[in-house]
Amino acid sequence: MSGAAAAALAWPFDAYCAVADRLPRARFGSGHRSAETLGEVCDPFDVILLDAYGVLNVGEAAIPGASERVAALRRAGKRVMVVSNSAGYPKRVMMARYARLGFDFSPEEVVSSREALLAHLASLPPRRWGLMLNPRYGLEEFDAPSGEFLEDDRAAYDRVEGFLLVGSDGWTEARQTRLEDALRARPRPVLVGNPDIAAPREGGLSREPGHFAHRLADSTGIVPEFFGKPFPAIYDLALGRMSPRPEPPRVLMVGDTLHTDILGGRGMGFATALVTDYGALAGTDVDAAIAISGIRPDFVVRRP
Repeated sequence: MSGAAAAALAWPFDAYCAVADRLPRARFGSGHRSAETLGEVCDPFDVILLDAYGVLNVGEAAIPGASERVAALRRAGKRVMVVSNSAGYPKRVMMARYARLGFDFSPEEVVSSREALLAHLASLPPRRWGLMLNPRYGLEEFDAPSGEFLEDDRAAYDRVEGFLLVGSDGWTEARQTRLEDALRARPRPVLVGNPDIAAPREGGLSREPGHFAHRLADSTGIVPEFFGKPFPAIYDLALGRMSPRPEPPRVLMVGDTLHTDILGGRGMGFATALVTDYGALAGTDVDAAIAISGIRPDFVVRRP
């Protein structure tokens, strides 16, 4: 791998390390067990929580063997759920994508950070929100009269009463500057529907809303409120769909990112498995990343 390619893969890890003080705390074991596949480590657990990007798919392509692994887990009697920070799409679009990629999840088995954000918004008094979100699907699932898209109209950044960072597709440096200027001029709440700094896609790693949220926090001093991994609201939403609610040691969180999936899972008391071949750490020195971050999974597996 060239030096440029390695740097392109490493920048999100460095960015997460730089904002570690804004992330939840967790306790970790002293080491991890390595295995080739996820199937080798799942026996002790009743519930398997799967990240999407880097575990099930990379962009619009399924990871080889992922759908077969999900089917095998079901045959073994495991409860399987997707817990994803993919917030830029309505639930129906997510479900159509999973079906197209060969997965048979039901809507109740898919929990997104978008849903965690929407649940929180439902508990708040009405407010006019400005949204970082591609307008392709309109304000579907949001309270349309209370929201407007943040694009290139500077006045919109001034008139809204708070900001929702949901999806960064189409977001630009000019829009980021307008957002930061508006917050410095008049501080308002910032809620982040996708805490990810980056996500693996076919063409490389994308910059996600978490990246821009931490930038504005550094620039303005306003600390956003995050909904999604590694923060607990999304996990509570997932566990609340199970009856009886499982005991944390019987849950395995599977993901590709130390600072979201592994940190968040351990913070909830779950066991964790890091998948290395397809996601944020693909092509990097995983042992070094674990040592530098201090975030230690219970298992490290190459592929689903």
